[in-house]
Amino acid sequence: MTSVALLILIIAVVAVVLIGAVVGLLVRGRKPAPLPDTHTGVIVQPPEAAEDADAPPVEVSAPPATIEKPESTASRLVRLRQRLAGAQGGFGRGLLALLSRDRLDEDTWESIEDVLLTADLGVGPTQQVVEGLRTRLRVEGAPEDPKAALRAELVNLVDPAMDRRLQVSGADGRPGVVLVVGVNGTGKTTTVGKLARILVAEDRKVTLGAADTFRAAAVDQLATWGERVGVEVVRGTEGTDPASVAFDAVQHGVEAGVDTVIVDTAGRLQNKAGLMDELGKVKRVIEKQAPVTEVLLVIDATTGQNGLIQARVFSEVVDVTGVVLTKLDGSAKGGIVVSVQRELGVPVKLVGLGEGPDDLAPFDAEAFVDALLG
Repeated sequence: MTSVALLILIIAVVAVVLIGAVVGLLVRGRKPAPLPDTHTGVIVQPPEAAEDADAPPVEVSAPPATIEKPESTASRLVRLRQRLAGAQGGFGRGLLALLSRDRLDEDTWESIEDVLLTADLGVGPTQQVVEGLRTRLRVEGAPEDPKAALRAELVNLVDPAMDRRLQVSGADGRPGVVLVVGVNGTGKTTTVGKLARILVAEDRKVTLGAADTFRAAAVDQLATWGERVGVEVVRGTEGTDPASVAFDAVQHGVEAGVDTVIVDTAGRLQNKAGLMDELGKVKRVIEKQAPVTEVLLVIDATTGQNGLIQARVFSEVVDVTGVVLTKLDGSAKGGIVVSVQRELGVPVKLVGLGEGPDDLAPFDAEAFVDALLG
């Protein structure tokens, strides 16, 4: 090898060594780039879920960014009284026409009884009203005004002394729990949604429990009601044990510090024993978290005597504390108010007169009678 070639080889080897040394220094001086953070916590079960891995998931719906402002209770009452007066005025006008006759003979009194009976007042209450009117209008010389006499008898029958306040507040920092029961088709789920609107209008924080898990439509319907007024809805998958959903709803309400939890329940009446077991279980499970402060029975006012049969069944199942009469519109008979109160010994607390979201209001005995008389 010539001296020139040897010199070129030595220079090449030295260059390679120098380049390797520089690269090594650069690599050792550079910190490794951090790995991307891909941990989301989805795979890790919370302790509660890990203890019962077989339990179906329960969802809590989040309220939307924009919510509706429910109508205030005061304006709702005014509007509903006007609607009731327009729908039921014929009942009062018919009775007053009979009572204003120059001579109240036996045929007239029988006609008065017929009007009262066709209004679903019931035999006992009808006889009570007729006897009271006979006494008031029999006074010679200065008989009482027929309308005033009829109003006094009907108000007494509806019983304004009954406590119609909704027990929606709990004690010891726990929420009030309202259990809503009734046969499917009476407007039970809709009533839960409308009741939530009333409470939201009074600035109360509410959680709904969709425990009617046997009807997927009921769960979706309740979720829609909740979304409209910004109320969280606890729901389970279709077929989930209703007691489990009710328990989770109340537990969520306790943890979130809400004022009231309203639980919708299934209304299957095909098997009375099964219904008793199911509702009894729901109530027992709820009360592991907080006492049930109100049990509202929803009855369709248009069903008449069938509504009373339903009332008897549910009163045997749970301790009903109040009644909600839905569809008390032009096709309904106002006397059902008296009949159901006598049947259960508990007051009608709420009435619904239409399909609108705010068509539910507290029941007022004297305002109801005034509306009946038109």
